[in-house]
Amino acid sequence: MSKLLKITVIAAAALFASVSFAGKIKVACVGDSITYGYGIKDGTKTYPQQLGRLLGDKYEVENFGVSGTTALQKGNSPYMATLKYRQSLNFQPKIVVIKLGTNDSKAVNIAHIDEFKSDVKKLIASYEKLSSKPKIYLCLPIPSTLKGVRPLMINGDRIVNEIIPLLKKVAADSKSVTLIDLFSVYPAKDELLPDKIHPNAEGAGIIADTVAKAILSDKRP
Repeated sequence: MSKLLKITVIAAAALFASVSFAGKIKVACVGDSITYGYGIKDGTKTYPQQLGRLLGDKYEVENFGVSGTTALQKGNSPYMATLKYRQSLNFQPKIVVIKLGTNDSKAVNIAHIDEFKSDVKKLIASYEKLSSKPKIYLCLPIPSTLKGVRPLMINGDRIVNEIIPLLKKVAADSKSVTLIDLFSVYPAKDELLPDKIHPNAEGAGIIADTVAKAILSDKRP
């Protein structure tokens, strides 16, 4: 093969890869440590990574999870104040999967619960304004058996009684948001929640499978 031909072949391959990559459907996984994959030693087994494999080659899935973050803008660690949030906007996704609310159940944050619904709507609106016009999926939190009463402890009862009803109202108020019920499908078993908060690789697989089914079954244009 001549030098010129080799260069032509390499250039063509690079162009094909570039076009192929550019044509992928971008999926932004937005959330806290459960999205990030805290406690999962194998980084290929976080829920966004498993989601990418389930969706297939037509999709490009990126993990924008940040541990400890809240939907509440007055929470102790607001997601919208993070670098990952800004990166998720710059990513110009066609699909956004939002999974927040677990950390909002902490006593230090629950004092601002009256603002939770409006803050979630603000987060959703910030993605709806993107030029990529993404589809938005809003996830209910997975269960937690923690009953924390100290300021920085998650409380599973608050997730059920306060956070989930508000997330359902947000979804009901919007014609463009699809609700994904992770709470009902996720078994509250210790073997899937080693620290009673974060899923192991198997648990992350349950999340990924549920999200993938929602995305792949969505027939909206």
